[in-house]
Amino acid sequence: MAVENVSAIFKMYCLTVMTMVAATYTVALRYTRTISTGDMYYATTAVCLAEVIKLVLSLGMLTKETGSFPRLKSALMEHIFCSPKELLKLSVPSVVYAIQNNMAFLALSNLDAAVYQVEQNPFVGFVAIAIAVLCSGFAGVYFEKVLKSSDTSLWVRNIQMYLSGIVITLIGVFLNDGNNVMENGFFFGYTHWVCFVVLLASVGGLYTSVVVKYTDNIMKGFSAAAAIVLSTVASVLLFGLHITIPFAAGALLVCVSIYLYGLPKSEAMKTTRQDSDSESKQKLINV
Repeated sequence: MAVENVSAIFKMYCLTVMTMVAATYTVALRYTRTISTGDMYYATTAVCLAEVIKLVLSLGMLTKETGSFPRLKSALMEHIFCSPKELLKLSVPSVVYAIQNNMAFLALSNLDAAVYQVEQNPFVGFVAIAIAVLCSGFAGVYFEKVLKSSDTSLWVRNIQMYLSGIVITLIGVFLNDGNNVMENGFFFGYTHWVCFVVLLASVGGLYTSVVVKYTDNIMKGFSAAAAIVLSTVASVLLFGLHITIPFAAGALLVCVSIYLYGLPKSEAMKTTRQDSDSESKQKLINV
């Protein structure tokens, strides 16, 4: 029972942190893409910069994990420079996550931001969200499978993925904004808010990999759903967004689902059994 309680507490802690980071990221990203004044930064550069920061942080964590430079060098040689197949394997989620992150920028650039309107295209926003959701689900399951199918360090796996991610996102910068970046610079339009968004994307990506490693991808899904609820509530307070009845009902279902998922197995089974008994009694009464 004690182990189950600790597991439940750990799950709720992970869920809370992931949700807060994701919700803050969504609100801050929407602000920088629709309300913030000044020159608009290039979304592809922000996605690429986040990959670079995640790589640097992962190298730092691997350095701490190995404990010495010779061990770090040995780990990098074995798993990075001498393992092209592993790099290729991790390039799959890299491509998918790169698409997802760019779709997030596209979606929040086109969906309604309430108080301050820009020339938005809701259809483009919804299509971008659909693509981002599909990418997130596939990449999450794939990465979880890779992480849990071997004893390779989490930080090694992250480095393998972010190396591919940097290459892929750089290609995206060149294809979408190459001429503009060459003319105006990589950091054109960057403000402290944009830097904050990039930092949240970096920290959120690393924390997500930790959660997927030590819990499961279902937790990641619940966090995303809860983040939608929180970010919408924040949009009500900050942007004057109006909540509809269907959204309120969906938010309630999300909250109930999170509560049930966080229960220890014994309590969850007890709750299910009580519901089943209540249904049986009701059937007998009807008969």
